[in-house]
This record gives sequence, C-alpha cells and structure tokens, in this order.
Amino acid sequence: MKKSILSIVTIAAFVLTSCSLSDDDATTVVGGGVTAQNLAGNLTADLTLSSGVAHNLIGALLVKEGATLTIEAGATINALAGGTDVYILVERGGKIIADGTASNPIKFTSGAVVPKAGDWGGVILNGKAPLSRQAGSESNAATEVKNSILFGGADASDNSGVLNYVILEYTGARIDDEAEHNGLTLNGVGSGTTISNIAILNGDDDGIEFFGGTVNTSNILVVNAKDDMFDFSQGYSGTCTNLYGIRENGYTAVTSDPRGIEADGNLDGNSPSDINESNFTVNGVTIINNADGVEMSDGIKIRRDATATITNAYLALGSGAKFGDVIDLQDSKSDSTEGTSITATANIANGLDITDVKNTTVGGATITLTAATSGGADKSVFTWTGYSF
Repeated sequence: MKKSILSIVTIAAFVLTSCSLSDDDATTVVGGGVTAQNLAGNLTADLTLSSGVAHNLIGALLVKEGATLTIEAGATINALAGGTDVYILVERGGKIIADGTASNPIKFTSGAVVPKAGDWGGVILNGKAPLSRQAGSESNAATEVKNSILFGGADASDNSGVLNYVILEYTGARIDDEAEHNGLTLNGVGSGTTISNIAILNGDDDGIEFFGGTVNTSNILVVNAKDDMFDFSQGYSGTCTNLYGIRENGYTAVTSDPRGIEADGNLDGNSPSDINESNFTVNGVTIINNADGVEMSDGIKIRRDATATITNAYLALGSGAKFGDVIDLQDSKSDSTEGTSITATANIANGLDITDVKNTTVGGATITLTAATSGGADKSVFTWTGYSF
C-alpha cells in the first residue's frame, strides 16, 4: 500500500478520535475502547455484536491476534462511507465468527443515504497458511491495503473463524492503480476457516480475491463486481464449490480488463520462479455478462503459472454484451502432472462464440467446451439472499 491511512474521516473523528490509524500507529484500543455501536481501532479483547442493535463501522477495525469478533445471526453493520479508511481486517491469530442463517443472515453494508460501490473497504481475513514464494524464503507477505501487517505462514489448517450466510454490499474502495479493497479478501487463509453462503453485491473492485492460502469455500454469489468476479493469486490451493457471478445490464467496469475468473500462479506474475504456485479447484461456476455494450476481457483466464481444475462451468451473454475471450490459458502450467483442465458449457445465444478459446500452453492443458443452455452453479442455494436471477 502506497498511501497511508492518516485519519478516519471528519464525521467520525469526534466519536473516537484516538482510533485514527496509520501504517506506523502502535496505539492499542482495549476493552471498552472499541464499542459494539462504534467500531474502529485495535480490537484486543473479544467483542460480540448482537442482532437488533445498530452497529456502526466508523474506521479501520483491526482484530488483533488472540481477539475474536463475534457477530450474531441477523446483525447489520453499517459502514461509514469513508472509502479506503473504513474496513475490517482480521489479523493473523485473530478470528471473526459471523455465523448467520438463511432466515437471519448477517449484513455488512454502507451507511450512506444513497449507497454506492466503493463506499467502504470490505472485510479482509489474514491467516497463517502457505503462499507462493522463492525457495528458502519465509511464507510472509504484506497486506495490500496496510503494508505493516503481514499474512501467510506454514499452517495450512489455520483457522481464522467463520463467515456463513453473510451479505457484503457497496465495498471495494480503491487506493490507486496498484492497490484496492475487494468485497472479501482472503490473505493466506487456512483450511480450518469456514467460508460459505456469501453474497457480494455492487462492489467497486473484485468480488472475492484469494491471496495464497488453502481455505475452501462454497456457495459464493457475486453481483456487479466492477473488476473480476473471482480472483486467485499468490499460491492459492483450495477448492471452491458453487460460484455464481453476474454483471447486470447498466453496470460498468472500473478497469480495462474485468473477468469472470482471473488466476495467477504467483503475485501478479512478478515471481515466475516461485515455489508453491496456485493450484486450485473449482466445482461448478456460472459467469454471466448481461451488460449491454460492455466487454468482459475473459470469461475465464488462467495465467502466470497458475494451475486450475475447473469442472461444470457455464458462460453466457446477454444481448449486446461481450467476452473478449471465452477461455484464455496464458502461460498456465502445462506439464503432464500439473495441466490446467476446464470443462465448460456456453450459451451461444447473443453472439457468444464458443470457438473463441485462447490456449497458449502446450502439454497437459485441456479445455472441453460445448454449446448448451444450462450447467454451472446451482442458483437455488442463493434464495436466502433475496436476489432475483
């Protein structure tokens, strides 16, 4: 992160002035300093947010090692529309337990009268699971939005808590062209963590991004992400089941290369000689672009030494929408033991060309793409969100 967080925002300053954070701020807020109604600062003691009570996220809330933030089913957290200064970051050794239900989901949303994408920075989990790295080096990396806080490690089964039946709205604040907040960011998160039944709606950058780690996820809905729907990088090696991404008509991109799935083996392709590069599995994914006149660069792009096994993918376009490439394998792993494999169907209505596959690999990579009007994720599991497909 190139830009320090110098203050929360004026409207919040009088409420909790001592909780303004910067990359070098060592201030610790303990006990009653972080309250359930006004959330910001360093949480060093367990805190529970109950349902039926207003909870206001007014700045950067850092859940420190040894602390647990528990959020009861049905609770709503209203985030001050402070952009990059407002987010929740669970550090290594900290936990969040946000265990909602289908009838009482937990909602993180903007507190603005007229909410919009990028109002706040979303939720970030930092774990102790492995990352891609140079041989002989430590498995550590700097958090993109706050470089002084590290993530990663050697504990593949690390547990950062539970996110279940959770809605995240109006997230994705942008720092600059190189760093941004997503709806949900998973940094080196281990397989002991539960991530399931998540809806990420109307965000200004990626819906969900995995930086390394081994966490498995299921039933993730991403609607109107302005950049990538599902982004994998820096050595991610888990399994994702039932992913559904859709861009509605009238929704525009914020970057020049939005994608359904984007996967890098290492961090942004900067370390092609890394060990432990991304090798992940997706079981069931739907990617739909309904934005008239808007091109998604790729439906699925696997690149920069990443390896992916994707089965039961379904890609479709609305009238006037486009994919640059339906599937693009650009420098993905291609030896006989690590070949990328994609099995997909595509709805060829509205001009989608299923022959538009770009495969620049040799060896083990395979694509099986056929014309069909169905397949992919099971959208019935998202009934609890109230989203109308």
